[in-house]
Amino acid sequence: MHDVTALSVVGAGAMGHGLAVHCALAGLDVTLVDHRQANLDTARDRFGEAVTFLASEGLIGTDPETALDRVDFTLGLTTGVADADVVVETVSEDLDTKRDVFERLATATSDAVLASNTSGLSIDDIAEAVPDAAGRVAGCHWWYPPYLLRPVEVVRGTHTTDETVERLCAFVEGVDRDPVLVERDVPGFVWNRVQFAVVRECLHLVSEGVASVEDVDRAVRDGYATRTAAIGPFETMDIAGLDLFQTIAEGLFPHLADDDGPGDPLAERVREGRTGIDTGAGFFDYDDAPETVTRRRDERVAAIQRALRDDEASSR
Repeated sequence: MHDVTALSVVGAGAMGHGLAVHCALAGLDVTLVDHRQANLDTARDRFGEAVTFLASEGLIGTDPETALDRVDFTLGLTTGVADADVVVETVSEDLDTKRDVFERLATATSDAVLASNTSGLSIDDIAEAVPDAAGRVAGCHWWYPPYLLRPVEVVRGTHTTDETVERLCAFVEGVDRDPVLVERDVPGFVWNRVQFAVVRECLHLVSEGVASVEDVDRAVRDGYATRTAAIGPFETMDIAGLDLFQTIAEGLFPHLADDDGPGDPLAERVREGRTGIDTGAGFFDYDDAPETVTRRRDERVAAIQRALRDDEASSR
């Protein structure tokens, strides 16, 4: 087993800088690579903001400058990944773009694990670009923001070696995160399959006039999601009784949404240009700037993380 002391992150966007934040705080030397200096400059600023936020929420005790000292920002991909034990690619969700990056990574490295943070593209499709290095290619899907959410999907492609999976899981555990091992390269992996199953049912309920956007949001956020923060679906079934869940499932499953497309509630808003907080409107209207909206979300997630951390500490 190889110890992971050096990480390279390719792509300095929202996920890239977030990965750099978390892994630098966990003690790794991180090289953040991007093809635009402006992206690196923005990432540097956002890095400091994220560390300051975590400190203000009582989740870390490190000042931004100490963490920032562990990060190198560079435009040079070849030199930026030369000493890496693990490389995580976080570029745009475009297969051709990712394949191009992996071709360059395979040439620039000989032993490093080559991981993609893709949330939906096939690991096998990405690995096709580097047949000689396909054994080193795997998925490493972090959930945003990575410095707040613990699970990380480690996705095994058809050609991914056991050693690559073991090294990637060790890396995830080494930075105090919980690997979710996805043994097969299926569309959406685990997290997005569950998330979009919930989204599809929510859209269906609204389109059928069963409940309003506001009430569906409230039911999921304040009910289902609040309980799910404490226990997962399988433990929920154990507590309620598998026989009860079997009876309910037999009656309910035939009535759940099986739509092949996103449906009118989503499509209509996209056509109208109501695409979310960046336009000031989506399913809801927003008067605040996007960064204010996401800050409120992060504060709520941080509060949940503090509560879970304190509960875990008190039960030891």
